[in-house]
Amino acid sequence: MEPEPDQIGAPATFENIVTLLWAQIEALQANLLRPWNAYQVLIALAVFVAAHLLAKVLHPRVSEWMRAREGWPKWRMRVLVVIRRRIRMILFVALIWAVVLLMRELTWPSRSYLLGILASLATAWLFVTFATRLIGNALLRSMVRYGAWIWVTLHILGLKEEAQAALDSMAFEIGESRFSLWLVVQAVVMVAALVTAARFVTTATAAQIRRNDDISPSMQVLAVKILQVILYTFAFVVALRLAGVDLTGLAVLSGAIGVGLGFGLQKVVSNLVSGIIILLDKSIKPGDVISLGETFGWINSLGARYVSVVTRDGREYLIPNEDLITGQVVNWSHSSDYVRLDIFFGTAYGDDPHVVRKLAIEAASGVERVLSHPKTPVCHIVGFGDSSVDYILRFWISDPTGGLTNIRGNVYLALWDSFKEHGISIPFPQREVRMLEGSQLRTGEIQDG
Repeated sequence: MEPEPDQIGAPATFENIVTLLWAQIEALQANLLRPWNAYQVLIALAVFVAAHLLAKVLHPRVSEWMRAREGWPKWRMRVLVVIRRRIRMILFVALIWAVVLLMRELTWPSRSYLLGILASLATAWLFVTFATRLIGNALLRSMVRYGAWIWVTLHILGLKEEAQAALDSMAFEIGESRFSLWLVVQAVVMVAALVTAARFVTTATAAQIRRNDDISPSMQVLAVKILQVILYTFAFVVALRLAGVDLTGLAVLSGAIGVGLGFGLQKVVSNLVSGIIILLDKSIKPGDVISLGETFGWINSLGARYVSVVTRDGREYLIPNEDLITGQVVNWSHSSDYVRLDIFFGTAYGDDPHVVRKLAIEAASGVERVLSHPKTPVCHIVGFGDSSVDYILRFWISDPTGGLTNIRGNVYLALWDSFKEHGISIPFPQREVRMLEGSQLRTGEIQDG
């Protein structure tokens, strides 16, 4: 059938492309209805059932084998977990390719043509599944995975050119720039691929930086943050350039957006700059024990916007970086891990102060975590109270991350045991009532009315 005169030289509109694409799909569907292709479909179903049954048998054995490899590196165990989850698909690919190769040796190529297409599709889908596992973001991983599955399917079925033309025909123009759906797809794929590569390089490099003992913890965090910004920015810009996006207009637009964000996001920018200052001046670092207001704990991580502080009761506080710059922060382990703690107590006036001081020092020295060298506990008299002689006991620890309240409690308990053993009494406030000479004590009941 010859084309209509008005169809000759017609532009590649979206309707024409979709019509051509639908015609090829119908031709492919008609080809599938041939008898030998129906046989191939049944063979493929049988191979799938065999792979499913074989996976049922192998899955518990693989799980048991993995449990015996507890000492393996974490990344290797993750790979094994992915393989175990996809073991049915792996077996299907292996079995169907074996069937295809066998049939090509025994029969005509047309008798295994459909099986070859199914084997190619299964192999491509399996490769896409493993490749997209490198993408950390779940939403982006799903988008790239399904998009890649669709694209390799169109390529293997010979429908790639028509699909590409259909996507390119759906476009709009802004000034001299033309944006099509095909350009958007290319940009998303390029950005996902290069950002994934940047993430892999960043993770590997960050591990090397953290293992370097010559770099301080704060500088390690700063180096990793700078590396992430550089690599991710480079990946994003290069991906857009490879996709064919004109970045000239984007630069002007980003400048205008930056001015607006400068007014609306002052706090965010302040926290970002404060985070960089904290990392540069090394005032705090991961593992330090700090006090900020009523919050006491150790620094778990340094973020771009906040610092994570974990308290002894398991609460995690996200403190903005600006508060650490402008507020008064007590860093218990800034220049030294040594922390001095004070305990106040009192004993009766009848107890020898020399003996009390000696017993207090011995009791504190016997408590775990209390240092005896180079900083030893000391005890001094600080005053004569109404009911007791008042003392202060000072001792040092070198692990403030272990907590302060618990070590104070242990020292108090050691003092109690030592004083009880040696007969030292801890007085409490008492009041004496004296009867003056000639006075009388009268008792009686209060009468109503």
